[in-house]
Amino acid sequence: MAEMTSNRPYLVRALHQWICDNGLTPYLLVDARRLGVRVPPHTVKDGKVVLNIGPNAVDRLDLADDTISFQARFNGVATLVLVPLEAVLAIYAMENGQGMVFPPEPSLSSDDEGRDQDPHAEGSDGEGDGPSGDPPPSPPPRGRGGLRVVK
Repeated sequence: MAEMTSNRPYLVRALHQWICDNGLTPYLLVDARRLGVRVPPHTVKDGKVVLNIGPNAVDRLDLADDTISFQARFNGVATLVLVPLEAVLAIYAMENGQGMVFPPEPSLSSDDEGRDQDPHAEGSDGEGDGPSGDPPPSPPPRGRGGLRVVK
């Protein structure tokens, strides 16, 4: 049987549409340490960032099969944000926390192990959290208790 592609991009698009259709605000929880993540450094906390991807918060939102990209303003400065789909940890409605938490996706190859962080990424300060042999961060807890409303 042929290996199927990831269902993550399809679920992210569907949940984004569902949240917006219900008049709520879609938020993405992103592992900012993953390779290819481009977010302003001041938005990253504990290696993660929460992004409002609602229609009133972003411009040119593209929920592609491999990357989420959009323009947003951070402290009044227009910024291009890039999030590889494997860096998406969850998508949920800000108002009630309903959505989905995603399990971590494996690296594309064994060469990628230990390289969660792009030292040239905008959100990176270039300092590692330890030797490259450190295990990846543990996934967020499962269930309703894993997400909280951010105001």
